[in-house]
Amino acid sequence: MKNILYVFYVAILAVISVITQEVVTFIMLGFILLSLNNIHNVLKRLLDAQTNTQRKDHT
Repeated sequence: MKNILYVFYVAILAVISVITQEVVTFIMLGFILLSLNNIHNVLKRLLDAQTNTQRKDHT
C-alpha cells in the first residue's frame, strides 16, 4: 500500500517538475526521498530489535 502511495506522489512531482521545467530539482528530491525512506526503515528495524531484546530480558 505504501509503495502505491509513493508512486502516486512521485508521479505528481514529475508532472509538476516537467511543467515548471525543474527536472534537476525533481531528481534531487527523489534522492532525498529515497535516503529518508532508507533511514526510516533502518530506525524501525533498530527499534524492533531493541524492543525484542528488552522483552527477552524481562521474561
